[in-house]
Amino acid sequence: MSLALYRKYRPTTLDDVIGQDHIVEILKNAARREKFAHAYLFYGPRGTGKTTTARLLAKLANCEKRSADVKFRETGEPCNTCKPCGEISVGRGLDVVEIDAASNRGIDEIRNLRESIRLSPSSYRYKIFIIDEVHQLTKDAFNALLKTLEEPPVHAILILATTEYEKVPVTITSRTQRYHFKKVGIAQLIEKLRTIIKAENLTVSDDALELIASSAEGSFRDAESLLDQITSLEEDVSLESVEKIVGKIGFSRTAQLAQFLLERNLEASLSFIQEINEGGYNVVDLTKELIHYLRRVLTVTFDKQLLSIYEREFTKVEIELIKKHSALMSEAHIPLLRALIRAYSEMRYSPFMSVPLEVALIEHLRKS
Repeated sequence: MSLALYRKYRPTTLDDVIGQDHIVEILKNAARREKFAHAYLFYGPRGTGKTTTARLLAKLANCEKRSADVKFRETGEPCNTCKPCGEISVGRGLDVVEIDAASNRGIDEIRNLRESIRLSPSSYRYKIFIIDEVHQLTKDAFNALLKTLEEPPVHAILILATTEYEKVPVTITSRTQRYHFKKVGIAQLIEKLRTIIKAENLTVSDDALELIASSAEGSFRDAESLLDQITSLEEDVSLESVEKIVGKIGFSRTAQLAQFLLERNLEASLSFIQEINEGGYNVVDLTKELIHYLRRVLTVTFDKQLLSIYEREFTKVEIELIKKHSALMSEAHIPLLRALIRAYSEMRYSPFMSVPLEVALIEHLRKS
């Protein structure tokens, strides 16, 4: 059985972790100075590298070359060649325990952890406990974990990971070093996907690649899984094939509809929506993407400095489209944007999905 792309191309060093430079630098400095905390809390959107970074931290703490070689230690990276690094990379490290709190959320599981954490490592320097989706623990389980966080043994490091930080009690968060994993921009996702495509000798058009990255919504794992799914079906991946699989249209076609709206071209707008309907695409998702796009165009119209922020998220071609459309945008288009937001709200609960959108366009684009 072939290995999934998101597992095959999982980062093996901190430098491989994309989009989390602030976290990478802190962890590297901690490794250089041998100042590992007893407990960490990694939180942020799915697929941004929380569990991967936790495993890298486990390798850093137990890397034999890093402990023995002072010069190598200055790199702040694991060697990936010693026994602990190799075992942790393939998930066979006996002293690295991963717990899924979604299915092990009760007080009994945390009590077992408390008993296990007291035992010295069998072969490594540190015993690492990674608790994924920690927000799923019960109230009693959190209370049981609290005692361990207050007085952990010197040979243990706990790493908690969650996508819902607000659900973790403050008594837990206050006893950890907290690291926020940011949502990754589309440009960074595309860069990573290009690396995989080149390594795997795949053929994917630029438009198709952009839609894959956009559909992932900031998640490396989702983007790599979608790429894996699509390339397993056909060798040459086009925008049309990706649109059919994900049920949504790409950035360029969303921008095309936006241009029709900004030019107040009602006939072309309605024809475009009819074409999308007949193609079986999700018109609700189209409206959502259109609102997001026009919001960016509107903000750039009134604040050009925002382009520097959007340049981190979008490709150069996409930035040029936003700039082009910002020149067409004016205050007169703001009521249309409000109407689209209302239409989107109605579409989500209507059996006639495209009707609220079409009515909104007719009301705001028809010539008086």
